[in-house]
This record gives sequence, C-alpha cells and structure tokens, in this order.
Amino acid sequence: MSALSVFVGIVYILVCLVLVVIVLSQEGKEQGLGAIGGGYTPDTYWNKIKGHSREGVLKKATVVLTVFFVVVSILLNTRFL
Repeated sequence: MSALSVFVGIVYILVCLVLVVIVLSQEGKEQGLGAIGGGYTPDTYWNKIKGHSREGVLKKATVVLTVFFVVVSILLNTRFL
C-alpha cells in the first residue's frame, strides 16, 4: 500500500464524516402541516434568496462533497491509486 493510497483513504473517511454531518444538519424540504396538502410554497422573498442562506450553502456543499465521494470511491475500488 503506497503513501498516496493511505492519504486518499484518510481524506475519504474525513469526507464521509463531513458529508454525514452536513446531511443531518439540513432541514427537510417539506415540514409542518403544509406538507400534507402538497407543500405549496408561495413566491416570497425568502424563497428567492434561499440559495444565499445557510441552507443554500449546505445544499451546495452536499452536492460538491457527494461528487467528490463518488469519484474517490471509484478510484479506490479500481485500484487506480
């Protein structure tokens, strides 16, 4: 096992842990009684700027870390490193 494989393995474990924490810290898309009737979301100011809020940042981080997770998983399983 090379030093590069060990390093990538450690980074992989850290990404897994951070991804779990980020996913668990996000709120559900539909909460409360509004979810029962289909979750109507009016076109409000808050809905328009949601991408710049904490929730938007968590969503973007989830997507980036998930792509990184999949790529590193493929690399580790094909013995490319």
